Amino acid sequence: MRTLDHRKALVLFSGGQDSSIALAWALSRYDAVETVGFDYGQRHSVELGARLAMRAALAAAFPAWAQKLGEDRVVRASGLRDLGETAMTHETEIVMEENGLPSTFVPGRNLLFLTLAGGLAYRRHIGVLVAGMCEADYSGYPDCREAALNAQAEALRLGTDSDVALETPLMHISKAESWRLAERLGEAAGKGAALVELVNEHSHTCYRGVRDRRHDWGYGCGECPACVLRARGWAEYRGARTT
Repeated sequence: MRTLDHRKALVLFSGGQDSSIALAWALSRYDAVETVGFDYGQRHSVELGARLAMRAALAAAFPAWAQKLGEDRVVRASGLRDLGETAMTHETEIVMEENGLPSTFVPGRNLLFLTLAGGLAYRRHIGVLVAGMCEADYSGYPDCREAALNAQAEALRLGTDSDVALETPLMHISKAESWRLAERLGEAAGKGAALVELVNEHSHTCYRGVRDRRHDWGYGCGECPACVLRARGWAEYRGARTT
């Protein structure tokens, strides 16, 4: 078995709220951190720009983390779009379907992302994958569940004959709790609420790619499932802080 460097982490980084907080978590724990994003023809391709803005803001606000923050890559995964229409990859209506999942569900997306990230980690001799998936407060996607992700991580270990590990620090916490985690990470780095403010301003969540409407919780249409989850989590977080 190939032994990888577990002092180094590769973050699956979309530029959204969860992956941005996961990136900060990784920077607080590992000696070196790289990021990887995926271009799969997503309707909200604006997130690819948000990734760069979020990385730059983190590096500017947290100099100690900037020293750890290494290379960023965007990997093409456009084959997902060719598998069939979803509201995440095509201009179709966002609705709940008969199977109980929103039409934004892209079958196999996170499993493919982990496979590609695992291959990159192997090439880069990186021992830990960090991902922001969550099963406690999410849109119901089955490939966000811990069991599915752990199974994929085991397949990666077997398929690469390596000791690659997967960390999902947001897996069992709500959106409100993820904001509290960001607050704690910022405070531990001596920056108080700066991290919360950066994630709120620079990360992108909206499935429709709306970036010209600013709410107290960030930018977005305010109506898609991702915006609704983010808005609710922000309201719960802010409400808890004022009581």
